[in-house]
Amino acid sequence: MTKRTAFYAGSFDPLTNGHLDVLKGALTVADAVVLGIGIHPGKKPLFSYDERVSLIERWASAALGDEAARIRVVAFDNLVVDAARTNGASIMIRGLRDGTDLDYEMQMAGMNETMAPDLQTVFLPASPSVRTITATLVRQIASMGGDVTPFVPAVVAEALKAKFAT
Repeated sequence: MTKRTAFYAGSFDPLTNGHLDVLKGALTVADAVVLGIGIHPGKKPLFSYDERVSLIERWASAALGDEAARIRVVAFDNLVVDAARTNGASIMIRGLRDGTDLDYEMQMAGMNETMAPDLQTVFLPASPSVRTITATLVRQIASMGGDVTPFVPAVVAEALKAKFAT
């Protein structure tokens, strides 16, 4: 049987409960999931690539146990279709929060299909409890000393608190 590998791309800066909701869904449709952390030279992330990998791995180990072995984290700085292919994926996972996301993601899926017809885009709707969460809002709340625990896993909340304590 062929192993189905999915590629789930994002900045994950920081990892949110919304990301985790989509990731858990991805694990139901694929045998392995590669989380691709996009690296953009023009953007200054709050967490370094290594910090984001550590947060993802720590969460996965604690929350998923043995299933965490089905997740691999990689960096990419090229087209997502190229990164997906490089990592052996046949599925690209995209999370949807609302109709605005759907419109944008449909356009992207169409462009990606033209460039890489061998990759299938799978849309996973976020659960209602996490649809409003964005990493941008989480960073803003954390930077102002707000409580982000409803929006991120505990390991990320601790890292955000430490990041903004200085």
